[in-house]
Amino acid sequence: MRKPKFETPDLTSENIEKIAALFPNCITEMLDEERSTPEKKVYKRAINFELLKQMLSPDVVDGDEAYEFTWVGKKAAIVEANKPIRKTLRPCVAESKDWDTTENLYIEGDNLEVLKLLQESYLGKVKMIYIDPPYNTGNDFIYADDFKMESEEWKVESGEWSEEGDRLFKNTDSNGRFHSDWCSMIYSRLMLARNLLASDGAIFISIDDNERENLRKICDEVFGTVNYVATFPWRKRTAKSDVPFGVSQDYEWIILYAKSSQYTARISGTERQYYETPDYPGKQWRIHDLTTQRTAFERPNSNFDMVNPKNGDVFQVNPLRTWAVTKETFDEYYAAGKIVFPGDYDFLRISKPAFRYWKEDDMKKAGDFYGMMSASTKLPDDIGMSLDGTKEITELFNGKVFSFPKTTKLIKHFVDMSTKNDDGAIILDFFSGSATTAHAVMQLNAEDGGHRKFIMVQLPEKCDEASEAYKAGYKNICEIGKERIRRAGEKILKEQLANNNSTLNSPNSKLDIGFRVLKLDSTNMKDVYYAPCDYDQDFLHQLESNIKDDRTDLDLLFGCLIDWGLPLSLPYKSEQIDGCTVHTYNDGDLIACFDANVPESVVKEIAKRKPLRAVFRDSGFASSPEKINMFEIFKLYMPEDAGDITKRVRVI
Repeated sequence: MRKPKFETPDLTSENIEKIAALFPNCITEMLDEERSTPEKKVYKRAINFELLKQMLSPDVVDGDEAYEFTWVGKKAAIVEANKPIRKTLRPCVAESKDWDTTENLYIEGDNLEVLKLLQESYLGKVKMIYIDPPYNTGNDFIYADDFKMESEEWKVESGEWSEEGDRLFKNTDSNGRFHSDWCSMIYSRLMLARNLLASDGAIFISIDDNERENLRKICDEVFGTVNYVATFPWRKRTAKSDVPFGVSQDYEWIILYAKSSQYTARISGTERQYYETPDYPGKQWRIHDLTTQRTAFERPNSNFDMVNPKNGDVFQVNPLRTWAVTKETFDEYYAAGKIVFPGDYDFLRISKPAFRYWKEDDMKKAGDFYGMMSASTKLPDDIGMSLDGTKEITELFNGKVFSFPKTTKLIKHFVDMSTKNDDGAIILDFFSGSATTAHAVMQLNAEDGGHRKFIMVQLPEKCDEASEAYKAGYKNICEIGKERIRRAGEKILKEQLANNNSTLNSPNSKLDIGFRVLKLDSTNMKDVYYAPCDYDQDFLHQLESNIKDDRTDLDLLFGCLIDWGLPLSLPYKSEQIDGCTVHTYNDGDLIACFDANVPESVVKEIAKRKPLRAVFRDSGFASSPEKINMFEIFKLYMPEDAGDITKRVRVI
């Protein structure tokens, strides 16, 4: 029987296994200092990197000769990203909106740990990520990452401590690792974020001048230099006079990286002008420039005077901008009707030959993106500045609860260009702040009838007690973000209904303005679940369950979803069967019963429904024979091709 792990994947161990499969001779052993005791030494698998280098290449670039971007703590940041955790996401129905029907998520907790928990459920499923991380100005909040610094460094004063004893510090410029700490913080998170992106997905990162260059280098490493797409300049304010050196830094930057070459950015464009003429009935066409930016020296085969076969008119080649075709290709294209000369059509005002492009070829080439055009790094003029973002949220709350969020128009523009014709796209923001991204997604869905879904992640950073937000009753940033989604959603819905929006009134469309709240917490399982060998028999008899006393059925259900890698926003129902509560997730992707002393009739009923996965509590069975009988029942009712039942049915 396979026991659920209820911990995130150990990515380092998985990578070692992959290397071992390819190069078994490069695997060695080293002392496991964490598990070893004075009485017993424990060893773990490791990689002989020197031998691996020899296996991969006869020429090894080593030492100071290699080009790389590095900083103090980089290696530890990589280890931190790959290290597994025993945490879970606990549902909070009371703070959610439309819990039963929404497909949106709002997750409270350290985003590094949350990203680890999302690795299996959302691997390769996120179409777009937008983040606005701390800018490292010297006063921004930095997360509680442990990058294995010397213990004395962690004792340095300045900063706060979490309830769990983690140091939550302000990264001031007096810190000797001012830039290094920021680089480590963002590096580990981007490593995990990349895994979540779909092959045609992309990430947008807002940044100012303090860490822009470092961020570019980190992204080049994480996503690959070939996947750098563009940098968008966003004007955040009008020029200030009282600034260092007399130069006002009025712009911030949004850096765009794709997951792969499959990403395509598109915005709505005007329809190209096509013509239909008697010589080509039923075939619409347009014209295009027949020259290139190459010189005659660069393209000697295109260095010829073009002659109109119909009347002998000669069009001399421009030696600085030669023809886009060779003489041979010209003859072929002319015969196929692909060349238009001045005077061929009275309505055309052209002075030199042009290409003829058929509309059907345009449609075939563009596919789903037909009628759209490439995006530009020049943002729309009405995108707004920081003050507009502040005004937007202030009007929503009837008070100033958050300063200088991005405008919804800015983020909506990026969401729109990245999710054209992708109706169910998932948008992730793991530095969600006031939840502007969620607001933008709902607004865009209302405008174009889309069904995009959002996942917001935010650390519940406390609001300053002197702030207007705190005085208004908001104790942390998460409370502001959740309330903004509620208010923005209701406002959007009201506006759309008032305008009698046809999209919203159609039978197949419903604007989703809800969200499920999940909160990061320690694992649902007691320590004995992971290390039963550490407890003697007398103590084990005192334990009635592996599960912590304060955990509910819903906690356990979502813990199983994470462990099995199922999305967290799908519908489920609970019902009573012979006195037991049975939970069915997404029509049979998972069926769970966490009651004690589950009768055989309930097991049979669940097995008859042939779920893809099923789970019970260990205390649901009075003895091992009953547990074995449960597996036999599932074997009886499951299809012949169901495979190993122990992989589909688990006991926790």
